Amino acid sequence: MACGLRLICAPGDLAEAGPGVRFAIEERDGAAPGFVIRYGGEVFAFVNSCPHLGTQLDWQEGEIFDVGGLYLVCSTHGALFEPRSGSCVAGPCVGASLERLAIVETPEGVFLAGKPPP
Repeated sequence: MACGLRLICAPGDLAEAGPGVRFAIEERDGAAPGFVIRYGGEVFAFVNSCPHLGTQLDWQEGEIFDVGGLYLVCSTHGALFEPRSGSCVAGPCVGASLERLAIVETPEGVFLAGKPPP
């Protein structure tokens, strides 16, 4: 695999709108872990830190989607985030966004590639 990519999980580890997979973001000193999800047939990854108070979104490891599987939800105050962009659409941080991370999916795995361009 190309230099700079880091394996997070196998493609089959991510069910559509199912539990996310958490991973360490090694280049971030003391930051929250990241998580990767599958939504609309694509993979998306974010820093696991709500822009409201900096708490991690999942109430149990990987439990990031709301019960309907339409939004990511912060377990602390119920903020809802659009799964593709990470934009907050309801709750105490409307207008803010989760910090998105670049992901590459191949038949061999889902890889962290860094931050996407703005």
